[in-house]
Amino acid sequence: MADSRRSRRPDGDGLHPVERAVASILREVVPSGGGVAVALSGGRDSIAVLDALAPLARALRPFAFHVHHGLSAHADAWTSFCRDACAARDVAFAVRHVHVHAQRHGVEAAARTARYDALVALAREHGVPCVLLAHHADDQAETMLLQLARGAGPHGLAAMPRVAERHGVRWLRPFLLLSRATIDDYVKARRLAYVEDDSNANVGFRRNALRAHVVPALRTIAPGYPATLVRAAQHQAASALLLDELAAIDADSAFDGCSLDVRRLGSLTVARSANVLRWFLRKQRLRPPPVARLEAMLVQLRAARPDARIDFTHDGARVGLHRGRLFVHGAAPEAFHAPWNGTPDVRLPHGTLVFTSTEGRGIARRCLAQASVTIRSGERGERLLPAGRTARRAVADLLREAGVPQWERNGLPRVYCDGALAAVARAGTDARFAAGPDEPGVTLDWHPAGID
Repeated sequence: MADSRRSRRPDGDGLHPVERAVASILREVVPSGGGVAVALSGGRDSIAVLDALAPLARALRPFAFHVHHGLSAHADAWTSFCRDACAARDVAFAVRHVHVHAQRHGVEAAARTARYDALVALAREHGVPCVLLAHHADDQAETMLLQLARGAGPHGLAAMPRVAERHGVRWLRPFLLLSRATIDDYVKARRLAYVEDDSNANVGFRRNALRAHVVPALRTIAPGYPATLVRAAQHQAASALLLDELAAIDADSAFDGCSLDVRRLGSLTVARSANVLRWFLRKQRLRPPPVARLEAMLVQLRAARPDARIDFTHDGARVGLHRGRLFVHGAAPEAFHAPWNGTPDVRLPHGTLVFTSTEGRGIARRCLAQASVTIRSGERGERLLPAGRTARRAVADLLREAGVPQWERNGLPRVYCDGALAAVARAGTDARFAAGPDEPGVTLDWHPAGID
């Protein structure tokens, strides 16, 4: 554990670069009286953040958040170590256990996703708006090299930002301009204890392989490493910002905050329309597709007619065209069936159906009182007799006329009285079940769950 001495350098403020980096980002970003936490793995770098944070952040209610992945036989011991390290520094400690599901992107990516999800949950639970991460200049350089090996563009080559906001949490990386050697100097001077993650020696992981085989060779021909690559990442970040600003100018009124008029893509050069499409997908929190996939999407979208039906699967979401506008939406819900016992709202897997009391509109209360009422998903070929009409209409046609996108139609809840279709959210009520003038009734208000 740390001793009571502070490590000093003969700089202007007397602080070690590690202490100065933490103090600087707290002063710049963390609001007075706000909360801050360090993402604490117990490794050398996060212990350095914790040690530098503790004496600086008393007024900021410092926390340490630890994620127990369960991937190592030492995971329990690491949790105990982190708890003790925080107790010694009078820093509040919180832990969250996660189960890592190795999906198509491998254990590394799955563990990273689980870790960030857990940190977001801990930050919300404890009301902490800012979380300190221990990534340093060597990490930044390695991230840029890994992105380069993927063939990434400026946004990927920009690697990690010093300050970013996602899911309502501000992520702060105070060490991003500090080398691993500088952090080592601080840890040795402070005689800090830390844990070693045994997986760091596994060259089966791409980052470890890069660190073991590529970085040593790179240092021999680029003595300025990692600072030179950190500087290159900063240049790429500036380029990425300019591309986003150009996309916002090109999209202009075609983007309404949630959808994009694809006619704008056809009015731009191919390069600029590709830039707008990437920008739109990032705005919807989706990763841009590979170049070949993006080009295929653009070919269809740039030539699409206003009534075209185009739907892509991308990054776990659906990207679809409706009335000439591009939307990101979830997959169609599974079939559902729920009884109604008179409650004002019914929670369904993909949203909430609200029964709003009215007079002279909607489903007559008497019909609901006299029948067994159920709420179900749609079926093909359903028809409804709208009030004032003499012929039944296909529900799909009524929903299309109401402007409901094709991918939402079957998921809109239907209300059945004794098995007969009485009403469909956003399509209307069947005349046989409609409330008469001044008669008590209910209308259906559908509140879909958000995609994110």
